[in-house]
Order: sequence, then structure tokens, then C-alpha cells
Amino acid sequence: MKREHYLIDGYNVINSWPELKQMTGDLAAARDELRHLLAEYGAFQQYDISIVYDALFTEDEEHLEKHGEHLQVIYTGQGETADSYIERLAYESVRQGREVYVVTSDGAEQSVILGVGAYRIPALEFRKSVHKVKKELRHEYLEGVTLPLVRHLVEERLDPEVAAKLDALRKQTSL
Repeated sequence: MKREHYLIDGYNVINSWPELKQMTGDLAAARDELRHLLAEYGAFQQYDISIVYDALFTEDEEHLEKHGEHLQVIYTGQGETADSYIERLAYESVRQGREVYVVTSDGAEQSVILGVGAYRIPALEFRKSVHKVKKELRHEYLEGVTLPLVRHLVEERLDPEVAAKLDALRKQTSL
């Protein structure tokens, strides 16, 4: 059975999610944060995820970055929008018999996606799913793990005389 394929309109999601939108001064950091969140989400849910970013106004060629077996980040080439790339990829994936979900809040894009046989998920609705999975992960893997409430210092375990000698030595070398 083929894994479900999620196509993410990267900049649309970044501009829709409050925690990512506040990072738009540093788009590289926002893209990294989104990639990290979706890598975790996709691994837990067993989805293939493609994040697509516009490079419409650059002279760069299209390029793809693989992050593991099931996550890829795609930067479109000069003259191509993320929307047109997503439409083409959705069409190809649906024709291969895959279930395809496109995450975008762009109304026109959503209409086209439905026309090729893919499903649409608005960015903020998808955010809820991602946060729900993150909460499940915390519950499943971190519940019952307790961190120490007190800090244990090495000097507390040393003989007072040895601690005094080490402190004197530290003060001599710090000049």
C-alpha cells in the first residue's frame, strides 16, 4: 500500500501559522522550523511529505532537497510558482493511484486541486493536526519521565579540602 502524499505550499503555511509568521524576518529559520515540524509529523503518521517553495523571481534552477526517505523540500525554478508545481505533482501522484492532500489556504489553488482528484486541507486546519500529533508524541514518549528538581553540583560531592584546593587553582589560572 502506498503512503499518503502531502503537498505543502510552504510560504502559504509560513504566512498562515502564527508561530512561523513571526519568523518571516528570517525565512530560512521559518523554513527550517516548518521542515522540522513536518518531518516529525510525517514520520509519526507515516506520510510522504513534499514542501514546495516559490523561487519564481530568482534565476535559480529548480532543486530538490531530500531529508530522509519520506520528506523532500522543493524550490521551484525561475518562472514557476509553487502553485503550478503543486498542481502538476498532485496530478501525477493521483494518476499513480496515491491519495494526495494539498495543504494551502489559497482558494483558487484549492479549486484546481479538487479538480485533479486530490484533497485540500486549509493551512490552519493542518496546523491543528500537526499540533495534535506533537501532543500525542509528548504524551507517548515523555509521560512518566521526570527531570530532577534539584541541581547536583560536583563540588557538593567533593571533600571540602579538595574543593578549596581546586578553587585556589582555578583562581590562579584565571588571571
